[in-house]
Amino acid sequence: MQPPTAHPYMANSVPAIQREMLDSIGVRDIEELFVQIPADHRLARPLDLPPALSEHELRRHLVETLSKNSTTEDNLSFLGAGIWQHHVPAAVDEIVRRNEWLTSIYGVPSSDHGLYQSWFEFCSQLGELLNLDLVGMPVRSWGTAAGHALRMAARLTGRNEVAVVRAIDPERLSIIRNYCEPPEMADHIVVHLINYDPATGLVDLDQLRATVGAQTAAVYFEVPSYLGLIDHQAAEIAAIARAAGAETIVGVDPISLGVLSAPSDYGADIVVGTIQPLGIHLHAGGGVGGFIATRDEPRYAGEYPTLFISIAETIKPGEYGFGRALLHQSSYALREKGKDWIGHSVYMWAVAATAYMAMMGPQGFAEIGEIIVQRAHHAARRLGELEGITITFPSGFFKEFVVNFDDAGKSVSEINDALRAEGIFGGHDLSSDFPELGQSALYCVSEVHTHSDIERLAGALQKVISQ
Repeated sequence: MQPPTAHPYMANSVPAIQREMLDSIGVRDIEELFVQIPADHRLARPLDLPPALSEHELRRHLVETLSKNSTTEDNLSFLGAGIWQHHVPAAVDEIVRRNEWLTSIYGVPSSDHGLYQSWFEFCSQLGELLNLDLVGMPVRSWGTAAGHALRMAARLTGRNEVAVVRAIDPERLSIIRNYCEPPEMADHIVVHLINYDPATGLVDLDQLRATVGAQTAAVYFEVPSYLGLIDHQAAEIAAIARAAGAETIVGVDPISLGVLSAPSDYGADIVVGTIQPLGIHLHAGGGVGGFIATRDEPRYAGEYPTLFISIAETIKPGEYGFGRALLHQSSYALREKGKDWIGHSVYMWAVAATAYMAMMGPQGFAEIGEIIVQRAHHAARRLGELEGITITFPSGFFKEFVVNFDDAGKSVSEINDALRAEGIFGGHDLSSDFPELGQSALYCVSEVHTHSDIERLAGALQKVISQ
């Protein structure tokens, strides 16, 4: 057996240091640290790993693998449904890639380099956009934020049921169900799905009233909805929840808030959403950031699972410092007894969002919101003129809209395959998750789509349908 060697990037892997650490905790060897893992769950043979590649060989291998992808750089994309193509200013990338931040180790004061201040600004700017005072550090995703918020509501009310709109991203709903835990678990939260009217896309208020009761901890809905609709019943939904003593949780795309009212203005107690539209590129397989925000009240602050960044004066007049707040209630301090696990951190995306929001300002958000509304509605009208195509909910939407192909005599899958041959990514296929909508797809149009892009899509669709 070969003697242990030090890992080139891990100082603690030096054999003498390892021995010192093991002796200090009274353990004979590293294997003893894993005795709690059953033997039949552990690999008994060496891993069959490929030979180590040189840096040049590894780079070539990765480039060849990545080149198999079809990207939005090479194709015109109208995909959304949870992650959207928005313009990311070059300055945002430049700030995020600064070595002081990109290579710093979070939690070490000497490596802060302004990280805490940028995170404080992230929370402050997002709070101003949401018209709320208490914003935690970002969590992995929108779904994670929604799951945490529902558990917060359950702890606040002592209840174990929630009402969730059915017109929701299936992936987000699956994450919510995970956070609400299986029925066999002691902290199980029952999820009641509230239907929407297939004719209007709006929440079924009659079913909501019949569902919400004494055991309802929260009502969760989104504006805009997963189908892109702006539900004008939002204040009434919040009133139904409030009358039952339940919390109102609203999910929102923050880039819409330049043209739409903040959820707190129509009765939201807890607001969640994504930060991906705020200066973060399209990514697959990783978290792109979600947020949780509330009023600055002790009852809410005491139930956050996230970290807070606070500001305070120092001993030097006129100088301010930034640091963590309420750390004692987090899983960092209490581990499994904390207010849920903080989990996967996406704090570099908070830096990107901070730079983006600072560059945009209130006027920038208003302008981009107006551009998105105008271009998305123009695209919907243009596609609706094509034979065989119907816009299911033709008005009152933001960025995304439902396109129905029932009269085209082709499935969404067939149409999307044909569009890919034209260098276009069509809308997200809704036919499996929302069969009541027929052969429909969710199309996304944002500020990156030009008039010629929309005309190219219309021409391609006309060609595909007429074949």
